[in-house]
Amino acid sequence: MSERTTPTLAQRIGYICGRTLPPSMSEWVRTDLTGPGATRRYLLRILIPMIPVLCLFLLIPGPLWMRFAMMALLYLPLIYFTVALTYVFRRNKLIKHGFDPDLADTERREREAAERNSYEQRHGRA
Repeated sequence: MSERTTPTLAQRIGYICGRTLPPSMSEWVRTDLTGPGATRRYLLRILIPMIPVLCLFLLIPGPLWMRFAMMALLYLPLIYFTVALTYVFRRNKLIKHGFDPDLADTERREREAAERNSYEQRHGRA
């Protein structure tokens, strides 16, 4: 029987929580962390599961606006720090799975190279 190349549900949950996947799934991990939609997946994995937890504030007695204010006081900084630490998180996961951490910059480097080529062509340096 061949080894799995994609994680099971239990392995995905462990991966989201910080566990390392087996080497047979390294291509899936690389695509997950550097492929199209990697940032979106990261944000959704952190921000969506927190909504039910924050909804517990709706059980606290008091005005509805106060309950939503308490939720916002926790959720807004979570959004801010999640977005701010996206790059650090992706680099850490790449290192943990044995990849070059510079893979997290691939998209940005390709975009900068395309901009540079465009600039050089427009200004006669090609």
